[in-house]
Amino acid sequence: MLDKAFQSVSLTVLVPVYNEEGCLQRFRESMDAFLAQSPVPTQVLFVNDGSTDDSLRQIREICQGSVGYSYISLDRNHGLSTAIKAGIDYCQTSHIGYIDSDLQTSPLDFMLLLEHVPQHAMVIGIRAKRKDTFIKKISSKIANGFRRYMINDGIVDTGCPLKIMDAAYAKRVPFFDGMHRFLPALIQLQGGKVKQLPVQHFERFAGYSKYHLFNRLWGPLNDTFAFRWMRKRYINYGIAEEFENQPVANGHI
Repeated sequence: MLDKAFQSVSLTVLVPVYNEEGCLQRFRESMDAFLAQSPVPTQVLFVNDGSTDDSLRQIREICQGSVGYSYISLDRNHGLSTAIKAGIDYCQTSHIGYIDSDLQTSPLDFMLLLEHVPQHAMVIGIRAKRKDTFIKKISSKIANGFRRYMINDGIVDTGCPLKIMDAAYAKRVPFFDGMHRFLPALIQLQGGKVKQLPVQHFERFAGYSKYHLFNRLWGPLNDTFAFRWMRKRYINYGIAEEFENQPVANGHI
């Protein structure tokens, strides 16, 4: 029996896509397995980020033939941060999930994250026993360590592509290019609690990573300084009291 807080939860899972034609059909099968078990109303939103392969055609086919799937397609390739922002702006549910379509994380692990949703503004996975190349693992370790040292956010694996956010917090996140690396810290900046849980990790099913050693290291290091600058100037407030009167009609008081 779900408690009242959990009964009010609805979820949209964002799936940014850029040239993932080899993964999408298998991804749909994996996502269907989660949708069949999800304890809350759930929908999937593909965000096509200007793919130049067969991805958009496959996305259209999936959405037209499967209940619960929708998509938006950006005018060109803007990058992951913009794709996530576009998806968050489009969502109308109480909570917003995020997963990559490369099948390195499992949609079924959303079941683990959902258990902690009512008590936290964000629940994020930690990729246990990562099945990445040595270069990917060492560059990620360096970037995560540098970020934690510089901003002290306590997040073990900010790059894990398995997250659920309270939409009220997500829609207030100050966005900038590279912000996808700081989503947990940006939630914390608003006073939101972040929960971290170990999740499964797999080798990439098909295609190739869009990141290489340079942008895996230089991008996160450079963006960390941008985040520190923004955090010092971040405006956060709460309204203690409110009274709203009727407007004056036609000049008559």
